[in-house]
Amino acid sequence: MDTTLALFDRTAVLAAETSTEQSGLVSFVTDLVEKLGGPGAGLAVALENLFPPIPSEVILPLAGFAASRGDLSLASAIIWTTIGSVVGAVALYYVGALLGRDRVRRIVERLPLVKLADVDRTEAWFAKHGVKAVFFGRMIPIFRSLISIPAGLERMKLGTFLLFTTLGSLIWNSIFIFAGYGLGENWTEIETWVGTYQNIVIAVCALIFGWFVVNRIVKARRRRAGETPADGEGFLPAVDPAPSHQDLRSHSQQEPEAGPGRVYGSPRQYPEQR
Repeated sequence: MDTTLALFDRTAVLAAETSTEQSGLVSFVTDLVEKLGGPGAGLAVALENLFPPIPSEVILPLAGFAASRGDLSLASAIIWTTIGSVVGAVALYYVGALLGRDRVRRIVERLPLVKLADVDRTEAWFAKHGVKAVFFGRMIPIFRSLISIPAGLERMKLGTFLLFTTLGSLIWNSIFIFAGYGLGENWTEIETWVGTYQNIVIAVCALIFGWFVVNRIVKARRRRAGETPADGEGFLPAVDPAPSHQDLRSHSQQEPEAGPGRVYGSPRQYPEQR
């Protein structure tokens, strides 16, 4: 009986601590919005991109609720939070750019189960689908902030990055702000919906990661047993290697083939007509 009571008390303490943390975040965001209005909401969203403990599912509906009370206009809430999202995303874009592709490749070389071929395939995929990844990534929990880093690593054109980050952030922010505006004092219900969505994303990511690890372990065991899998098998489709600078240089130095108007690859010379 005493053990049960102790466990109950411990659970109650943990719940109270979690509630206190959440209340602290809400109080922080509320103070920013009350003191600074729209710019305060924008600042909170910018910080949310850089510091995950500040969740957007608290900031955005709260900004919508503040708009429903008349503390700021809906337009102001949407514009400033979108600006904040873009500022935070650009900061992470430059983190990726400063980290650099070469440094990432050196890190990957030291990691178990991951090959440079995986990096090559990922880069090829991002080169083809990077715009869509940035746009839709702004509407997926966890990836909302992280998607800016590979964009910086691959040096996506800043103008393109800004355009699609702004569009994706505008849609995401507007949905939550309008929801908070409509729900009014019940805006906290949105946290439950987003929590379910986020849990689904985490579960899918865990399944993909688990499949990747198991797949690599099985292939490693096959190689040790002498059953080497075909080249190109991996997490993403194989990509033909790009020609080296030496190949391109030797190709450019080859003699052109003979053709019409040419003798052994040189232009045919005609006598001058007088």
